Amino acid sequence: MPRKMINTMRKSLLFLFAVLVFCACQRPSVQVVSVTTAALPVDASLDAIQDTDYLAQLAPAKEALEREMNVQIGFAPERLWVREPECPMLNWASDALWEAAKKVYDGRVDIAIVNMGGMRCEWPAGPITKGSVFELMPFDNMLVVLTLKGSDIIALCESFARYGGQGVAGMRVKTVDGKLADVQIAGKPVNPLADYTVATSDYLSGGTDHMEALTRYVAYWNSELKIRDLYLEAVREQDTIRAAVDGRMSMLP
Repeated sequence: MPRKMINTMRKSLLFLFAVLVFCACQRPSVQVVSVTTAALPVDASLDAIQDTDYLAQLAPAKEALEREMNVQIGFAPERLWVREPECPMLNWASDALWEAAKKVYDGRVDIAIVNMGGMRCEWPAGPITKGSVFELMPFDNMLVVLTLKGSDIIALCESFARYGGQGVAGMRVKTVDGKLADVQIAGKPVNPLADYTVATSDYLSGGTDHMEALTRYVAYWNSELKIRDLYLEAVREQDTIRAAVDGRMSMLP
């Protein structure tokens, strides 16, 4: 084939290739002409739509967990109800925390404080199960022991007077008309200059539930023990759970 013809064919092929590349790089123009939306209600009607295969795989673990949570670990002869400013459940929970802290803290534990908002259920008279404790304390709060000045203990109790009381053990608080009238620890008036140790939760140590005074600690010790686990142990040890209102948080009009 003549060289001139070969060169012509090469040029034609190169030209064709360039045209194809150019066309491939050009995207067609796209223009949105309309948009249609639909609302999908997310409500109880969707409960009927279930992944049966997933539920079947989950069933053995669910049944095992339910068996574990339904194991009886104690018994309450009377209902442990919840109500401000003092109630059986608050008193039991604060006493149990106080006793647990004494076992694990290397030093004196003067008082314990729990919050009303942390009591997520009451216990009816009858069996207390592991699930009962998880329902009462669903959080992973840790036991901590704080060292506070007596002046801050007094400020803490003044907050109790303003906001309706909290759970306490090892102390007695009296308020009149929303103002603190008296606070005693171990049967003695609180000394503003003395140091006192307070068992409570790491959650409350951050000053939540109007307990800002707890943030002014001069020493902080974290047990790294979950309060829920301490309550489980307390129920097992006590077996029969009794608690009553004894006037430790007295709020007079």
